[in-house]
Amino acid sequence: MSKLAEDRVTFHPQSANAPVEWRVEPGLTDYESALAFMEQRADAIRAGEACELVWLVEHPPLYTAGTSAKPDGLVQADRFPVYKAGRGGEFTYHGPGQRVAYVMLDLKRRREDVRAFVKALEEWIIHSLASFNIRAERRCDRIGVWVERPDKAPLPDGSMMEDKIAAIGIRLRRWVSFHGIAVNVEPDLSHFGGIVPCGITGYGVTSLVDLGLPVAMEDYDLALRRSFGEIFGPSVDR
Repeated sequence: MSKLAEDRVTFHPQSANAPVEWRVEPGLTDYESALAFMEQRADAIRAGEACELVWLVEHPPLYTAGTSAKPDGLVQADRFPVYKAGRGGEFTYHGPGQRVAYVMLDLKRRREDVRAFVKALEEWIIHSLASFNIRAERRCDRIGVWVERPDKAPLPDGSMMEDKIAAIGIRLRRWVSFHGIAVNVEPDLSHFGGIVPCGITGYGVTSLVDLGLPVAMEDYDLALRRSFGEIFGPSVDR
């Protein structure tokens, strides 16, 4: 199975920079409001009027369509609301129990390298999951972060089954990022059945709880923040 090298990636600022603001939103966040906020914040960062921000949210159940979404990727169009996200990628599910981290960083202050940025986001997820002894990995032929499932039937070619535990979808505007990552802590996995997640067939979807780890969202957030500091640099509560 094709894998990318498991080397450690960092994406720190290239010069002195204010700490990234870290905000955890209580309750469920309306998706359209989140989109509007991210666009405004990205513009303010580019104008030098706001600091970089990582915004942690949960959404009510919904599907989002990226710029590469195809009609046949939406299996049940009337199950949940569907939103055009404006990010890269295909269809993705968001809902309660999934930690969405919207990442608004200035790549001009870090590195104008989209591939390196995506790899750093993958590394951030992988390192955060390692805090719970989960070996998560990236794949060069599949977007997202994956875990092997020896407890499931193998794939048709005899290789080990793999499940997706996290999705990545970003957009850049004048080298400021928005959108970000979505990690399955304890969502209702049956909700993924209404789409072809990220356009990838033949594989499953999992979560921390599905893997037998009763991790609370607050505990995962702590691991996510520790890992963010190692990969992207310091953060400060907003």
